Amino acid sequence: MIHVGRLIVTLLAASLLAAPGAADADGIMLIQAGAFWMGRDDGPSDEAPLHRVYVRDFWIERHKVTNAEFARFLDATGLGPPGAERRYDEDDADARIHRWRGHWAADPGFERHPVVEASWFGARDYCAWTGRRLPTEAEWENAARGGDRRPYPWGSATPAPHLAVFGRPYNATESTLGRPAGASPHGVEDLLGNLREWTASIFRPYPYRSDDGREPYTGATGRVVVRGASHDDPADSLGVTRRRSYDRRSAAAGHHFVGFRCATSEDLGEVAPGGRSR
Repeated sequence: MIHVGRLIVTLLAASLLAAPGAADADGIMLIQAGAFWMGRDDGPSDEAPLHRVYVRDFWIERHKVTNAEFARFLDATGLGPPGAERRYDEDDADARIHRWRGHWAADPGFERHPVVEASWFGARDYCAWTGRRLPTEAEWENAARGGDRRPYPWGSATPAPHLAVFGRPYNATESTLGRPAGASPHGVEDLLGNLREWTASIFRPYPYRSDDGREPYTGATGRVVVRGASHDDPADSLGVTRRRSYDRRSAAAGHHFVGFRCATSEDLGEVAPGGRSR
């Protein structure tokens, strides 16, 4: 039995060493340190120039945060302390989380849909509650693009329903699961479509530099960068280099087309324990 046990351990270790650079840690993916191509030269001026950016090791969640997950956060912390920005627009008609018998809960059938109507402040606080943070703009694009100049996370193929959720009616989100073919080279899913995503960066011109004051966005000054695309965006608006930005008033509000996912710089190991189960 001892020899068999050692053989199993040896085989397991070999399989881990042979695994790709993106490590699945129960829902959070390792993006190893290195330079990647950011931006483009053949598009809008705010996406130029195409340039190399170095990003340190970080981990980013495979999927967007869901209504069910954000409901648990609201149940534990509330909408926010007195005088603070509201974390969630629960009174908006587009909200998919409501208070029922003293507890916050996702509307039936929308538990696994990405959370809508969470403000930037709510997204920030949720990530902190889980021991994580919002990704920077460079981290988001690196997670979506990998080491080449691809226009979409999945490559260069034209957007299609099995790759991303787009061109849908108003507030017609879908589950965060079910589109592995649309994953990025790092195994991160749903980066384009379903919902745009909050980041931790202030909108500033390229070339991108993390030490020029654009990080972190705090809500005090500047416009916050929003990346990705929404379920009701047209196909021609999808792209890993597309940049949007919202002022503080918009950051303090929830939207039916903006969600988020969390990241961390803490060393979780090649395959981290814990993480969020889906």
